[in-house]
Amino acid sequence: MKNLKKGLLILALPLVAFTTAHKFYVSVTNINYSDKDDALQITTRIFIDDFEQVLEERYGFTAQLATDEESTAANTYIEKYLRAKFVLQIDGENRSFVFLGKKYDNDVMVCYLEIPEVQFEKVKSIEVQNEILTDLFDEQQNIVHFKLKGKKKSFVLVRENNKGMLNL
Repeated sequence: MKNLKKGLLILALPLVAFTTAHKFYVSVTNINYSDKDDALQITTRIFIDDFEQVLEERYGFTAQLATDEESTAANTYIEKYLRAKFVLQIDGENRSFVFLGKKYDNDVMVCYLEIPEVQFEKVKSIEVQNEILTDLFDEQQNIVHFKLKGKKKSFVLVRENNKGMLNL
């Protein structure tokens, strides 16, 4: 009986080792044009725990996002990181975004960005460079969805290929 239990344990151990949840490193960014506001509106969805880890690693900052103890400086560090890792060019010219804020949706932080005063009828191309979390996670994938002038295009950006362009 003792040998049977040992045998079952030895057989079951490899099965248990492969049943742990695989962690995905992904962000999703949507870029749309608002006629009403004459602006590019950008939403970025990022896992809270991953973002907290990158703030700690990069800046030594403990944010405690989505908790009652969230630091009052959290938005400052979130914006600082996004400015360093998310760049948008319109017709080859870098355009600075306005960080409008964030909200939490379960285990995801949704950041709202806007590029105002876009003369969209004159725009020929929009390029996005998204390096969010690629400095911390080799497996990080940043999915970017453009929906502009009736055109839809999506990119999966990774550390080695972190730029996507939409020609209008």
